[in-house]
Amino acid sequence: MDLLYFAWVRERTGVPREKIETTAATVMDLVEELKARDENYALAFADLKSLRVSLDQELADFDAPLEGVREVAFFPPMTGG
Repeated sequence: MDLLYFAWVRERTGVPREKIETTAATVMDLVEELKARDENYALAFADLKSLRVSLDQELADFDAPLEGVREVAFFPPMTGG
């Protein structure tokens, strides 16, 4: 599975993308795995209210299943104008 990190999420994890193997069933399970890696990931995922996630380029919730998903992207909410 490919993981993509954008904006301050990328800054906190220290990587823009990575390929991982996971047994996580949901996005939240994946987040917990990532947070357990080290303090940089724990900091990046400390406040999920300030994060959005997409699965294969479709916005999703943190309780969404990961079965069959090839790409997960984490990013802060967008504002526009």
